[in-house]
Amino acid sequence: MSSDTITEPATRAVEDPAELKIVPTRHYARWAAGAAVVVLVAQFVHGLATNPVWEWNVFRDYVFSETIVQAVWVTLQLTAYATVLGFLLGTVIAFMRLSRSPVLSTVAWTYIWIFRSIPMIVQLVFWFNLSALYEELGLGIPFGPVFVSVDSNTLIGTIGAAVIGLTLHQAAYAAEIVRGGVLAVDHGQLEAAAALGIPRLRQIRRIVLPQAMRAILPTAGNEIIGLLKGTSVVYVMSIGELFYQVQVIYGRNGRVVPLLLVATAWYVVLTSLLSVAQYYVERRYARGADRTPPPTPLQRARRFVTKEST
Repeated sequence: MSSDTITEPATRAVEDPAELKIVPTRHYARWAAGAAVVVLVAQFVHGLATNPVWEWNVFRDYVFSETIVQAVWVTLQLTAYATVLGFLLGTVIAFMRLSRSPVLSTVAWTYIWIFRSIPMIVQLVFWFNLSALYEELGLGIPFGPVFVSVDSNTLIGTIGAAVIGLTLHQAAYAAEIVRGGVLAVDHGQLEAAAALGIPRLRQIRRIVLPQAMRAILPTAGNEIIGLLKGTSVVYVMSIGELFYQVQVIYGRNGRVVPLLLVATAWYVVLTSLLSVAQYYVERRYARGADRTPPPTPLQRARRFVTKEST
């Protein structure tokens, strides 16, 4: 047998690859895992639909009841106040920690250390009982006479104590989020802005923060969602937010499972809305880095409808 006869099939295979039979890779383990997941999900959905313990009729009676809707509104108010005030204070603390002043940076570091070390529920109970420590709060000269004083309970109140506790707790985490975003901005841009004579405050407002927002927003969005769910802790202060009202109702009628399902459904809806808002805000601040961002789900749906109609 000659050498030409041996090399002829290999040569023909290389010269005509179209004759090769393509066999797709079979992922048997992936198919088995997918089938197992589908079965588990179907079993869970079947249990939701058929298990009488869920008491869907009780769920329908209470999910949009006036008491629950008002409780949802209180939850949203607490979340909004603590988010705005917490991130405003957190931004100030973040720049204090980035300051070259040893006094400001030490005070900011100490604040973050203390308020991240103490559980939120302990802080809330402390502020709720502030009147036991200070019966009156006054305005006057430090270490001197007090000109105006007000009763602590009258000035703060239950909602005020909850907002203060949530704000101070949130500010400690917001400060680290903002500081991380600022540190992510190239320091050379600040040096260039300083060389051009741009004031320091304008550098922060027009150069640093717009770029830092791309690094701040993902973590800040998660923190706000966590705060929304964390407002349930104020039940210890007998504030009529969502979880507290659910507890009051099932304490009266004994329908624990469907009432907890009511709270779960509302928390899922609210966190989903916050996630959608976070997506669009992140997309807006990403315009400088990504000139052609991917289409939004709504844009994809419109394109799909347009293709189907044509």
